[in-house]
Amino acid sequence: MQKSVAFYTLGCKLNFSETSSIGRSLMEDGYQKVEFQDGADVYVINTCSVTDHADKKCKKIVKEALRHNSNAFVAIIGCYAQLKPQEIAGIPGVDLVLGAAEKFNIQNFLGDLSKKETAEVHDGKIKEVLDYHASYSIGDRTRTFLKVQDGCDYFCSFCTIPLARGKSRSDTIENTVKQAVEIVNQGTKEIVLTGVNTGDFGVQNGETFFGLLQALENVDGLERIRISSIEPNLLSDEIIDFAATSKKIVPHFHIPLQSGSDEMLKSMRRKYLSDLYASRVNRIKEKMPHACIGVDVIVGFPGETDEEFEITYKFLTDLDISYLHVFTYSERPNTTAYKMPGKVRMGIRAERSKRLHILSDKKRHFFYEQNIGKSYQVLWEAENDNDTMYGFTENYIKVKTNYDPMLVNEITPVELIKIDDDMVVKTKVLSLVY
Repeated sequence: MQKSVAFYTLGCKLNFSETSSIGRSLMEDGYQKVEFQDGADVYVINTCSVTDHADKKCKKIVKEALRHNSNAFVAIIGCYAQLKPQEIAGIPGVDLVLGAAEKFNIQNFLGDLSKKETAEVHDGKIKEVLDYHASYSIGDRTRTFLKVQDGCDYFCSFCTIPLARGKSRSDTIENTVKQAVEIVNQGTKEIVLTGVNTGDFGVQNGETFFGLLQALENVDGLERIRISSIEPNLLSDEIIDFAATSKKIVPHFHIPLQSGSDEMLKSMRRKYLSDLYASRVNRIKEKMPHACIGVDVIVGFPGETDEEFEITYKFLTDLDISYLHVFTYSERPNTTAYKMPGKVRMGIRAERSKRLHILSDKKRHFFYEQNIGKSYQVLWEAENDNDTMYGFTENYIKVKTNYDPMLVNEITPVELIKIDDDMVVKTKVLSLVY
């Protein structure tokens, strides 16, 4: 009898791409993919461990899986599984814990799917994880997340990712382009390039991320290329200039900052200072005035005084950016920052986070306002929410219109009409697909 499997993914776009590829591998082995609430025979939970909240959420999802099927075989993979396998093995109901390398061969560890009194743990040393496993998402949404890089060599003082994913590595340009062609042949029009440190693509074999972008530009049928995130020190002038003239790379950049204070950046062991970051933003806006720029920022890092936070706040206020992703610093064992002095009280962290969330809302609203009355191209999603459908412009403005099944996975020109209370822009579709 065919066994069913359901997935739950925590964390980043990279995790989503890997979950999708692992799912296809299991289906090739005869498993039937079902929805999480359908009481699957096997639950695979792909975890994140960027913050303590993600660790706690893993436990909650295990309980939820067992609520749908108390006899389900529960497997935990992902960053949390590599970092704290024995901790996960102690969660009631968990049967299997797989490390960074083992997760890509999950079918070899499932056995007869009988529940375990004690979870099996298979995890190698992260320094021995050297192979690159290509992955991409398909069928989960209109856009496809294409993994182009894994691991990181940076060892920022707050980050556990090098411990969870190992050294920086990637495939060749030739193989990555082949994956893009495969994706496009399945009907995808927009590919989102994702990785731990995306701009570090090619570090092992002398190729570059810029070279990959040049090659992807020539993939027939690929209409949009979106860069999910790229470090400011790797976002070169040639990449920005190429994107400005590209017919496929969209004007949307997500650039991690973490702090506007140079003292904090040094303490975090980042690879740049605030001047370089500002120069990247200014060049993007000079070449692409309508570009959307998102920023990652951390509040409450050890040693972040009121004065240091105000430096960050003013830096972000003055920058021509579009939105923020605000992270409250979370103590992570085995990082340099874990033992740093100057711990910031949780209440102060929360206050600073609130201020930056308010600033982000203002930045996003202002960016949207600047674009009202203009025309853009929108890729429409499949979601039908009370006869409303959603999509994104090339510069990442979320828009909506009346649901029309003919628009799903189509790119159509629209005029941006007004910003609704839900911070989604109403549009007038200028041409329909009939």
